[in-house]
Amino acid sequence: MDDWPLVETFDSTSGEVRWNCLGDPDREPVVLCHGTPFSSYVWRGIARALARHHRVFVWDMPGYGASAKTAGQDVSLAAQSHVLGELLAHWRLASPTVIAHDFGGAVALRAHLLHDVPYRRLALVDPVALAPWGSPFFRLVGGNAEVFEALPPALHGALVREYVGSASSPGLRPATLDRLVAPWLSADGQAAFYRQIAQADQRYTDEIQDRYGEIDMPVLVCWGADDAWIPVDRGHELVGRIPGARLEVIPGAGHLVQEDAPADLAATLLDFVLGQVE
Repeated sequence: MDDWPLVETFDSTSGEVRWNCLGDPDREPVVLCHGTPFSSYVWRGIARALARHHRVFVWDMPGYGASAKTAGQDVSLAAQSHVLGELLAHWRLASPTVIAHDFGGAVALRAHLLHDVPYRRLALVDPVALAPWGSPFFRLVGGNAEVFEALPPALHGALVREYVGSASSPGLRPATLDRLVAPWLSADGQAAFYRQIAQADQRYTDEIQDRYGEIDMPVLVCWGADDAWIPVDRGHELVGRIPGARLEVIPGAGHLVQEDAPADLAATLLDFVLGQVE
């Protein structure tokens, strides 16, 4: 869409990925990973702030946002972690800083721990990283995806709006909510919305969560104090598993910290990425 154009394409093993790059090409690279059911749009303000000092890469995961949405598409966490590795190779990034939100956190962690993808630094924002996860809504949809795919468009749209809106603590601006749900409202988008939930499986984090002690790089974990999707106590548990990791709790923010407290999150991430805080 015109307000957040992803002008580049990459043919990944899970379908076409739309991506873009902001900032000076000679600066240190930062890669931003979004979560579900979102897109790189949630990073727009943070990306522009980081681009003042870094080269910032943004991308929509296959099955999300502006990227390809196709029947039978593998959009699992396993597939997305492979795609992240493919993208870093395509971009010729040897050891970038990675900042990842929600499912993007699991994608980044899997790529590093299972596929030996190196990072300079890693920041995790309200990540999916520890069992148990998956709301009752997730479980209901996961077991009945074909039924939900057949919902009338108006009912589907209302469901998606309510679900996405619940990720914010103070509430999303109507225009922002409209933009976040738009990719899911076409016929392909409706099928893709339920496909990504049906393929969400806790085993993909079960495979790695006992290996977090192997992570050997600066790690920052940010968490919205009012996150109703993944409670902040998971942040405390996560930093206890990663050697030297630091937790930054963002007051007044829910799961979508980027929307609820963008200035606080941007300042925290800038300090970390610039190496001012380990």
